[in-house]
Amino acid sequence: MTTRRAGGVLAALALTAVALPASPATAAAWTLRWNPTAPNETVAEAFEGIEDDRADSHPGVTHIYVSGNAYRFDMHTQDRDGSDRQRNEVKGMRTSSSSYLKILKNQTWRISYQMYIPDTLDATTSFTHIAQMKTPGSGAPLYTMSLPVSGGTPKINVRYWDEAEQTHEVGSTNLGPIQGKWLDTTFEFKAADSGYLRWTLKDGATTLVDRRMDDTDLWRGDDEYLRPKWGIYRSINSAGLQDTYLLIRNLRAFQLTGSGVTS
Repeated sequence: MTTRRAGGVLAALALTAVALPASPATAAAWTLRWNPTAPNETVAEAFEGIEDDRADSHPGVTHIYVSGNAYRFDMHTQDRDGSDRQRNEVKGMRTSSSSYLKILKNQTWRISYQMYIPDTLDATTSFTHIAQMKTPGSGAPLYTMSLPVSGGTPKINVRYWDEAEQTHEVGSTNLGPIQGKWLDTTFEFKAADSGYLRWTLKDGATTLVDRRMDDTDLWRGDDEYLRPKWGIYRSINSAGLQDTYLLIRNLRAFQLTGSGVTS
């Protein structure tokens, strides 16, 4: 049983299980561990931590907030998180006022949500990340969802970062046709020294990307735990940056549980 905060009052949320294809060797199932819904949960109630203009570069402005049934991340050209970058992000998956989920070694997870990328949130020649998987400490992410310009074409892609901080593209598609739409996206991964990462991206009933990369090192020796991040994290070293925003909603995190599953 996992406790959730709804309307400011703690409530019980029964875990649900989605059965995997039948197998005589295992009773494993995807167990729902996290499912915040705006506006029932505020930003502070849904996420482990908030990184909203940490440098106070835009005083008096809230950049991360509930907007209708979504969580909204605003970014203005004046916002700074250091001299050369901008960051308005949330991190982690909060389950109550005093606890949050930790993705531990050898666990397998599936994190899905919907996102809306407006035409003002452009691909850039330097980095623009709109989702990451990281550890609580400093260092490179384990994977990122980014908006790069590749061969002169705006793209959305997911890259895996190895221990040497070299990046490997899991999949990509053109950004232009999917801006201004609600998209469904899922990350499925095993947090292991030799794990895997699968990314899917859908525009309604159309699957735009469904790619899996095996033998990914999604656990580093000094990792305490992993946690996802969402929001806008971008370099200012690109021309034509605009005031913009990102919307996410219908967040769900499932953990693979049951007999035969290493945890």
